[in-house]
Amino acid sequence: MRFAIVLLVVLAIACSIASLVTQGQSYEWYAQRYSERTAALIIALRLDDAFHSAWFIAINGFLCLNLMLCTLQQLPGLIKRTKAHKLPSEMPDAQAEGIDDPEKLFVKLGMRTIVRGEDGEGRETLFAAKNRAGIWGAFVCHIGILLLIVGFSLGQMTHGEFTAYGVPGQTRAVGDTGLALTIDDFSIGLREDDTVEQYESKITVTDLKSGASETASVSVNNPADLFGMRFYQNSTGWAAKVSVLKDGLPLDSAVVCAGELLPIKDKPELIVYFNAFYPDLVMVSGVGPSTASGQLNNPGYLYSVYYNGELLGMNVLKDGEVVTIDEYTVAFSEPQSYTLIQIKRDFFAPIALAGGVVTLIGLFLAFYLQPQKLWGVREDAGWTVSASCRKGGKLFKERFLNAAGRKEA
Repeated sequence: MRFAIVLLVVLAIACSIASLVTQGQSYEWYAQRYSERTAALIIALRLDDAFHSAWFIAINGFLCLNLMLCTLQQLPGLIKRTKAHKLPSEMPDAQAEGIDDPEKLFVKLGMRTIVRGEDGEGRETLFAAKNRAGIWGAFVCHIGILLLIVGFSLGQMTHGEFTAYGVPGQTRAVGDTGLALTIDDFSIGLREDDTVEQYESKITVTDLKSGASETASVSVNNPADLFGMRFYQNSTGWAAKVSVLKDGLPLDSAVVCAGELLPIKDKPELIVYFNAFYPDLVMVSGVGPSTASGQLNNPGYLYSVYYNGELLGMNVLKDGEVVTIDEYTVAFSEPQSYTLIQIKRDFFAPIALAGGVVTLIGLFLAFYLQPQKLWGVREDAGWTVSASCRKGGKLFKERFLNAAGRKEA
């Protein structure tokens, strides 16, 4: 236990230090924010990715090993105490002498399984126990905590988080998982006052290797589980059809989401960037383009044009307007909402969940079930019955004395 306390203190200090360091940044970022010496120290100690570092995993590993050994060390004693049917050597919490019918007293206190025997002096004995499962509370809690640590640690080491967004009909790769997500449909549910009530996407996920596919609907607070991953409806935004003509003839056409770019097909160094969309465009003095409402009353498309990485210009187009760049003509049309799906992969989440459930069971056993014992010895003047309760002994003592017809001294 002393070693476990040391490990917990070390783990708390490590987590505190790691929480002060922004995770996942480069050496240059840390050098600019702190200093070159501090940045080198952060990288050398893996504080830039502390929760996946070897030393953090080692601390958790030793803590799990220590917790497991401490738990197993308690097991033989718990089994022995659970199976014990002999008179205990402990001092009772209460005692009543001269009992004529001890079995009746046992039954009053809920002790229906009574074991008969003899003590070392040949006297007849009675023994009963209730709520013995309560002694397993700490043991079960330790198992639950162990599962929580293992499940969370392995999950953090192997988890993946991806996003896929687009409009119905588009297919996006799901990171490096070998899966592809197709957006079959996307709808926005509105209340009577035109405020958003729900977003819902119908998706099909396909394993590119095997060709197997699974379909589901996802909405806010209603994720779907496909191929061992969880798919969440995260957010939405605007997309539009971008049409490119060259010398008046169609060259390219694609649906582009706000925040995406479209390279000109036969001149990739020339790029059209779709900055933002305004469904009800208004020009605010000193501010620039804005939207008066969420309705498609006066669509406006903010775009930028880049050539070899240099900004050529930025402006707002309305439906029917075009921008001409040399022999190319670009137009925006058909605004529509896109959906953004967040995907999380955590194969060990069930272990952490099981750990939480087991821990709650352990707490229930530890705090709700009160292990109680009654034992009686036949004396010349009648039976002497003793009572013991490891938790809540005072309350059990009152119940025992009331059932025995005795008053507390």
